[in-house]
Amino acid sequence: MASPEHNLDPVLDKDGVRLTVDDAVATVTLTNPAKRNAQSPALWRALTEAGRLLPGSVRVVLLRGEGKSFSAGLDRQAFTPEGIDGEPSFVDLARGSDAELDATIAEYQEAFTWWRRNDILSVAVVQGHAIGAGFQLALACDLRVVADDVQFAMRETSLGLVPDLTGTHPLVGLVGYARALEICVTGRFVGAEEAVQTGLANLAVPLDQLDAAVQDLTSALLAAPRDAVVETKTLLRGALERTYEQQRVAEREAQARRLRDLAGIGE
Repeated sequence: MASPEHNLDPVLDKDGVRLTVDDAVATVTLTNPAKRNAQSPALWRALTEAGRLLPGSVRVVLLRGEGKSFSAGLDRQAFTPEGIDGEPSFVDLARGSDAELDATIAEYQEAFTWWRRNDILSVAVVQGHAIGAGFQLALACDLRVVADDVQFAMRETSLGLVPDLTGTHPLVGLVGYARALEICVTGRFVGAEEAVQTGLANLAVPLDQLDAAVQDLTSALLAAPRDAVVETKTLLRGALERTYEQQRVAEREAQARRLRDLAGIGE
Protein backbone atom coordinates (compact mmCIF):
# COMPACT_ATOMS: atom_id res chain seq x y z
CA MET A 1 0.00 0.00 0.00
CA ALA A 2 1.53 3.29 -1.07
CA SER A 3 1.55 6.30 1.21
CA PRO A 4 2.94 9.86 1.13
CA GLU A 5 5.89 8.96 3.35
CA HIS A 6 7.61 7.30 0.36
CA ASN A 7 8.54 10.80 -0.85
CA LEU A 8 10.55 11.59 2.30
CA ASP A 9 14.15 10.69 3.12
CA PRO A 10 14.03 8.06 5.88
CA VAL A 11 15.42 8.79 9.31
CA LEU A 12 15.76 5.03 9.76
CA ASP A 13 15.51 2.18 7.25
CA LYS A 14 16.69 -1.21 8.52
CA ASP A 15 15.53 -4.72 9.43
CA GLY A 16 12.08 -4.28 7.96
CA VAL A 17 11.35 -0.90 9.55
CA ARG A 18 11.35 2.55 7.96
CA LEU A 19 10.87 5.84 9.83
CA THR A 20 10.09 9.07 8.02
CA VAL A 21 9.26 12.45 9.54
CA ASP A 22 7.21 15.24 7.99
CA ASP A 23 7.19 18.08 10.52
CA ALA A 24 4.67 17.06 13.21
CA VAL A 25 3.85 13.67 11.69
CA ALA A 26 6.12 10.63 11.76
CA THR A 27 5.38 7.40 9.89
CA VAL A 28 6.78 4.04 10.95
CA THR A 29 6.34 1.48 8.19
CA LEU A 30 6.89 -2.28 8.24
CA THR A 31 8.64 -2.92 4.94
CA ASN A 32 8.66 -6.65 4.24
CA PRO A 33 5.40 -7.27 2.35
CA ALA A 34 6.75 -10.45 0.72
CA LYS A 35 6.64 -12.07 4.18
CA ARG A 36 3.47 -10.21 5.20
CA ASN A 37 5.63 -8.06 7.52
CA ALA A 38 6.53 -11.00 9.73
CA GLN A 39 8.27 -9.89 12.91
CA SER A 40 11.62 -10.83 14.43
CA PRO A 41 13.81 -9.62 17.29
CA ALA A 42 15.81 -7.56 14.76
CA LEU A 43 12.60 -5.81 13.67
CA TRP A 44 11.70 -5.18 17.31
CA ARG A 45 15.09 -3.61 17.94
CA ALA A 46 14.55 -1.37 14.91
CA LEU A 47 11.11 -0.35 16.20
CA THR A 48 12.65 0.54 19.55
CA GLU A 49 15.30 2.61 17.77
CA ALA A 50 12.61 4.38 15.75
CA GLY A 51 10.98 5.53 18.99
CA ARG A 52 14.28 6.90 20.25
CA LEU A 53 14.90 8.77 16.99
CA LEU A 54 11.63 10.71 16.98
CA PRO A 55 12.32 14.46 16.83
CA GLY A 56 10.67 16.67 19.42
CA SER A 57 8.52 18.25 16.71
CA VAL A 58 6.54 15.04 16.22
CA ARG A 59 3.01 15.00 17.60
CA VAL A 60 1.39 12.14 15.67
CA VAL A 61 3.01 8.81 14.78
CA LEU A 62 1.40 6.62 12.12
CA LEU A 63 2.20 2.91 12.11
CA ARG A 64 1.69 1.16 8.78
CA GLY A 65 2.50 -2.10 7.02
CA GLU A 66 3.36 -2.34 3.33
CA GLY A 67 1.45 -4.77 1.15
CA LYS A 68 -1.78 -6.65 1.70
CA SER A 69 -1.23 -7.38 5.41
CA PHE A 70 -0.31 -5.14 8.30
CA SER A 71 1.65 -7.94 9.98
CA ALA A 72 1.09 -11.69 10.04
CA GLY A 73 2.91 -11.98 13.36
CA LEU A 74 6.13 -13.63 14.44
CA ASP A 75 8.34 -15.02 11.67
CA ARG A 76 7.47 -18.71 11.43
CA GLN A 77 11.15 -19.61 11.43
CA ALA A 78 11.11 -18.76 15.14
CA PHE A 79 9.05 -21.90 15.71
CA THR A 80 11.65 -24.19 14.12
CA PRO A 81 14.34 -25.91 16.23
CA GLU A 82 17.07 -23.70 14.76
CA GLY A 83 15.05 -20.49 15.12
CA ILE A 84 15.82 -17.21 13.33
CA ASP A 85 19.41 -16.75 12.18
CA GLY A 86 21.45 -14.81 14.72
CA GLU A 87 18.72 -14.87 17.35
CA PRO A 88 18.16 -17.19 20.33
CA SER A 89 15.72 -19.99 19.52
CA PHE A 90 12.81 -20.88 21.79
CA VAL A 91 14.92 -23.78 23.07
CA ASP A 92 17.82 -21.42 23.82
CA LEU A 93 15.47 -19.08 25.68
CA ALA A 94 13.98 -21.93 27.69
CA ARG A 95 17.44 -23.11 28.77
CA GLY A 96 18.39 -19.70 30.15
CA SER A 97 17.95 -18.61 33.74
CA ASP A 98 14.76 -16.92 34.89
CA ALA A 99 16.57 -13.59 34.96
CA GLU A 100 17.99 -14.03 31.45
CA LEU A 101 14.63 -15.06 30.02
CA ASP A 102 12.88 -12.15 31.73
CA ALA A 103 15.47 -9.67 30.43
CA THR A 104 15.18 -10.97 26.86
CA ILE A 105 11.38 -10.72 26.79
CA ALA A 106 11.56 -7.25 28.40
CA GLU A 107 13.90 -6.15 25.59
CA TYR A 108 11.44 -7.45 23.00
CA GLN A 109 8.60 -5.59 24.73
CA GLU A 110 10.41 -2.25 24.39
CA ALA A 111 9.36 -2.16 20.73
CA PHE A 112 5.73 -2.09 21.87
CA THR A 113 5.84 0.34 24.80
CA TRP A 114 6.86 3.75 23.48
CA TRP A 115 3.74 4.22 21.34
CA ARG A 116 1.76 5.33 24.40
CA ARG A 117 4.16 8.07 25.43
CA ASN A 118 2.22 11.11 26.60
CA ASP A 119 3.98 13.51 24.21
CA ILE A 120 2.71 11.74 21.06
CA LEU A 121 -0.51 10.31 19.65
CA SER A 122 -0.01 7.01 17.84
CA VAL A 123 -2.31 5.58 15.18
CA ALA A 124 -2.11 2.05 13.79
CA VAL A 125 -3.26 1.94 10.16
CA VAL A 126 -4.29 -1.67 9.67
CA GLN A 127 -5.23 -3.61 6.57
CA GLY A 128 -5.45 -7.35 6.00
CA HIS A 129 -4.03 -9.65 8.64
CA ALA A 130 -2.85 -8.45 12.05
CA ILE A 131 -2.06 -11.70 13.80
CA GLY A 132 -0.29 -12.43 17.09
CA ALA A 133 2.60 -9.98 17.37
CA GLY A 134 0.92 -7.98 14.59
CA PHE A 135 -2.26 -7.70 16.64
CA GLN A 136 -0.25 -6.69 19.70
CA LEU A 137 1.64 -4.05 17.73
CA ALA A 138 -1.65 -2.51 16.62
CA LEU A 139 -2.85 -2.65 20.23
CA ALA A 140 0.30 -0.81 21.33
CA CYS A 141 -0.97 2.36 19.64
CA ASP A 142 -3.45 4.86 21.06
CA LEU A 143 -5.86 4.56 18.11
CA ARG A 144 -6.58 2.10 15.30
CA VAL A 145 -8.00 2.91 11.87
CA VAL A 146 -8.71 -0.23 9.86
CA ALA A 147 -9.65 -1.27 6.35
CA ASP A 148 -12.78 -3.33 5.91
CA ASP A 149 -10.65 -6.40 5.09
CA VAL A 150 -8.88 -6.40 8.49
CA GLN A 151 -8.48 -9.70 10.32
CA PHE A 152 -7.23 -9.47 13.90
CA ALA A 153 -6.27 -12.68 15.71
CA MET A 154 -4.32 -13.56 18.86
CA ARG A 155 -2.79 -16.96 18.09
CA GLU A 156 -0.20 -17.29 20.86
CA THR A 157 -2.35 -19.42 23.18
CA SER A 158 -3.17 -21.81 20.33
CA LEU A 159 0.59 -22.33 19.91
CA GLY A 160 1.07 -23.16 23.59
CA LEU A 161 2.36 -19.69 24.46
CA VAL A 162 0.81 -16.51 25.88
CA PRO A 163 0.59 -12.99 24.41
CA ASP A 164 3.65 -11.34 25.96
CA LEU A 165 4.29 -8.27 23.80
CA THR A 166 2.20 -5.88 25.94
CA GLY A 167 -1.09 -6.65 24.17
CA THR A 168 -3.09 -8.09 27.05
CA HIS A 169 -3.53 -4.85 29.02
CA PRO A 170 -4.92 -2.73 26.15
CA LEU A 171 -7.02 -5.64 24.86
CA VAL A 172 -8.81 -6.09 28.19
CA GLY A 173 -9.17 -2.32 28.50
CA LEU A 174 -10.78 -2.05 25.08
CA VAL A 175 -13.10 -5.07 24.92
CA GLY A 176 -13.39 -6.24 28.55
CA TYR A 177 -12.08 -9.36 30.29
CA ALA A 178 -14.59 -11.92 28.98
CA ARG A 179 -14.26 -11.04 25.30
CA ALA A 180 -10.49 -10.65 25.57
CA LEU A 181 -10.24 -14.12 27.12
CA GLU A 182 -12.41 -15.61 24.39
CA ILE A 183 -10.44 -13.90 21.60
CA CYS A 184 -7.10 -15.10 23.01
CA VAL A 185 -8.07 -18.67 23.86
CA THR A 186 -9.95 -19.41 20.64
CA GLY A 187 -7.48 -17.58 18.38
CA ARG A 188 -10.39 -16.65 16.12
CA PHE A 189 -10.45 -13.77 13.65
CA VAL A 190 -12.01 -10.43 14.55
CA GLY A 191 -13.19 -8.52 11.50
CA ALA A 192 -13.71 -4.82 10.90
CA GLU A 193 -17.35 -4.62 12.00
CA GLU A 194 -16.75 -6.36 15.32
CA ALA A 195 -13.54 -4.38 15.86
CA VAL A 196 -15.46 -1.10 15.67
CA GLN A 197 -18.40 -2.38 17.73
CA THR A 198 -16.15 -3.58 20.56
CA GLY A 199 -13.80 -0.59 20.57
CA LEU A 200 -10.80 -2.37 19.08
CA ALA A 201 -10.92 0.03 16.14
CA ASN A 202 -11.90 3.69 16.12
CA LEU A 203 -12.92 3.62 12.48
CA ALA A 204 -13.28 1.11 9.62
CA VAL A 205 -13.39 2.18 5.98
CA PRO A 206 -13.07 0.52 2.55
CA LEU A 207 -9.44 -0.24 1.73
CA ASP A 208 -9.30 2.36 -1.04
CA GLN A 209 -10.41 5.05 1.43
CA LEU A 210 -7.91 4.16 4.18
CA ASP A 211 -5.27 6.77 3.31
CA ALA A 212 -7.83 9.57 3.10
CA ALA A 213 -9.39 8.55 6.43
CA VAL A 214 -5.99 8.56 8.09
CA GLN A 215 -5.17 11.98 6.68
CA ASP A 216 -8.46 13.36 8.00
CA LEU A 217 -7.88 11.87 11.45
CA THR A 218 -4.30 13.17 11.55
CA SER A 219 -5.48 16.70 10.75
CA ALA A 220 -8.09 16.48 13.49
CA LEU A 221 -5.54 15.22 16.04
CA LEU A 222 -3.22 18.13 15.21
CA ALA A 223 -5.94 20.78 15.52
CA ALA A 224 -5.85 21.19 19.31
CA PRO A 225 -2.89 22.88 21.06
CA ARG A 226 -0.12 20.39 21.80
CA ASP A 227 0.17 21.05 25.55
CA ALA A 228 -3.56 20.56 26.03
CA VAL A 229 -3.41 17.28 24.10
CA VAL A 230 -0.50 16.03 26.23
CA GLU A 231 -2.30 16.93 29.46
CA THR A 232 -5.52 15.29 28.26
CA LYS A 233 -3.78 12.08 27.23
CA THR A 234 -1.96 11.96 30.58
CA LEU A 235 -5.24 12.50 32.42
CA LEU A 236 -7.10 9.78 30.51
CA ARG A 237 -4.30 7.22 30.68
CA GLY A 238 -4.23 7.47 34.46
CA ALA A 239 -7.99 7.35 34.93
CA LEU A 240 -8.33 3.59 35.31
CA GLU A 241 -5.69 3.46 38.04
CA ARG A 242 -7.22 6.29 40.06
CA THR A 243 -10.33 6.41 42.18
CA TYR A 244 -13.07 8.83 41.23
CA GLU A 245 -11.87 11.31 43.88
CA GLN A 246 -8.24 10.95 42.78
CA GLN A 247 -9.28 11.64 39.19
CA ARG A 248 -11.11 14.78 40.30
CA VAL A 249 -7.90 15.99 41.93
CA ALA A 250 -5.89 15.12 38.81
CA GLU A 251 -8.35 17.08 36.66
CA ARG A 252 -8.04 20.15 38.88
CA GLU A 253 -4.26 20.00 38.89
CA ALA A 254 -4.06 19.58 35.12
CA GLN A 255 -6.51 22.43 34.52
CA ALA A 256 -4.58 24.71 36.87
CA ARG A 257 -1.45 24.09 34.81
CA ARG A 258 -3.28 24.85 31.58
CA LEU A 259 -4.87 28.06 32.93
CA ARG A 260 -1.54 29.35 34.24
CA ASP A 261 0.13 28.52 30.95
CA LEU A 262 -2.54 30.28 28.92
CA ALA A 263 -2.33 33.28 31.22
CA GLY A 264 1.45 33.33 30.99
CA ILE A 265 1.82 32.80 34.72
CA GLY A 266 4.54 30.39 35.83
CA GLU A 267 4.14 27.72 38.48
